[in-house]
Amino acid sequence: MKFNKTLLAALLMMGLGSAAVAQEKSETYENVFNPHWYVQAQPLGLQYTLGESSFGDLLSYNFQFAGGYNFNELFGARFSINAYQSKAGWGINGVNKKWKWNYIAPTVDATFDLSNLILGYNPERPYSFGAFAGLGLNFAWGNDDAEDVKAQLSSEAVYGHDQNLRYLWDGSKTRITARAGITADYRIDPNWSVGIELQANTLSDKYNSKKAGNSDWYFNALVGVKYVFGNSNKKVAKVVEAPVRIQEKVVEKVVEKVVEKKIYVETTIHEINRAIYFRTAGRTTIPTSEMVKVKEVADFMKDHPDAVVTLCGYADKGTGNPAVNARLSEKRVKAVADALINKYGIAESRVTIDHKGDTVQPLEGTDNRVTIAVAKSKKVVEVTK
Repeated sequence: MKFNKTLLAALLMMGLGSAAVAQEKSETYENVFNPHWYVQAQPLGLQYTLGESSFGDLLSYNFQFAGGYNFNELFGARFSINAYQSKAGWGINGVNKKWKWNYIAPTVDATFDLSNLILGYNPERPYSFGAFAGLGLNFAWGNDDAEDVKAQLSSEAVYGHDQNLRYLWDGSKTRITARAGITADYRIDPNWSVGIELQANTLSDKYNSKKAGNSDWYFNALVGVKYVFGNSNKKVAKVVEAPVRIQEKVVEKVVEKVVEKKIYVETTIHEINRAIYFRTAGRTTIPTSEMVKVKEVADFMKDHPDAVVTLCGYADKGTGNPAVNARLSEKRVKAVADALINKYGIAESRVTIDHKGDTVQPLEGTDNRVTIAVAKSKKVVEVTK
């Protein structure tokens, strides 16, 4: 009797073990962007102020210092102070004049990381490209050279002195300026990088003292270094699926009709769940590493011809906005549906799709850049007693 009880307990434990979740998990790490501050010094620069004189006559020295904060792998903000000297020229009928003045321009920019947007976030990438756009103020002074040129043109009666330097200013002037540009950086180590910046600045027609009927422009090319405070990246442990076995569970329900002596058995419910991750912000194409999960769902559907699959797409609430995320989640779920139907031959009538945008976050953080597939097979069998 004692031996029989021991045997029964062993069989029971084996049964419970086979009913456990048949999906193995393994631990790995992923790179996660860490918001951070940085400072930037660009002491080597040239400015070209748009004008009628030759290119070389309108070049002047320029420099810039900045500090900024990157909120995520795509977007940031920067405050900079750009300064030193602008030049202008006046030339007509063989008469050429040029003059210079000083300025300082504090500006606030919105910054965009184009490398992460196009290629995906990778803290080990040695290079990065970006863009920026912003608004600021231009404080200008020291326009004495322009006053001298005005006097010379008037005395020489060139082209009517009333047309020359009609917007001549003296003292100091403050004007609103707008700018945009691109950046390229090369990473030396996790904290230091060197880079180049090209920018175009536009402001009032009165900046260079000449009346032209359109905005004045100057262009800056700057070279310098950037220092990042702390760590811009952190490694986070996560549990990921290792596609080893298909999870199956069986539920049985017995209903007996006393008169007809028939038994209806609802049995053999097969189910498979897979999360197809898109990882990168804005991505809607299935990564090669995730296609194995799509194939597992397709193989399950082929092994169970009565099975149907429900697909639902999601987006990361921490990136973008609700309208953009709604479109991303829709494109992600359609990408998985298209692969099942057109690549693996699953009938369209067996595939149901839905998308939630960022209104539902079933997972943590950037894991919500995902399409979740749930495939089920259910059968009801009639047995005559």
